[in-house]
Amino acid sequence: MEKMKPNKGQPSADKDVKLDEGSLTEEQIRLLLKSLPFDITFVDEKDKVCFYSAGKHRIFPRSPAVIGRSVQNCHPPKSVHVVEKIVKSFKEKTKDKAEFWIQQGEQFIHIRYFPVYDEKGDYKGVIEVSQEVSGIRSLKGQRRILDW
Repeated sequence: MEKMKPNKGQPSADKDVKLDEGSLTEEQIRLLLKSLPFDITFVDEKDKVCFYSAGKHRIFPRSPAVIGRSVQNCHPPKSVHVVEKIVKSFKEKTKDKAEFWIQQGEQFIHIRYFPVYDEKGDYKGVIEVSQEVSGIRSLKGQRRILDW
């Protein structure tokens, strides 16, 4: 695989990134992450924010200034102890998720945290997934045929 050079966030459509199940170009990865119908943020094993999706579905605003910042410094002081408890439980492998939900005006927001481990089982970070789920919550019955 060709060694990738830093490109300051600009996509390079001709470089394939080999993944466990196939490969995508850098541009496809960028577009895929921007198109997800939910927000994701990744914090590494050193508790530093490495990435956040910047798609049209972003619920909680993020600024590029959070990249490299300690995750503890990205939350209000009154909730830092909760962040630390989640991260500690993931590092110690005592929990495999944490989730919260809040009503924010008309929006019902589901926030989930998941640990990331490498093939050896070593802790590599945490993913935060936030999604507005009012529409999902109101589903009833089933729809098995395309209806649009």
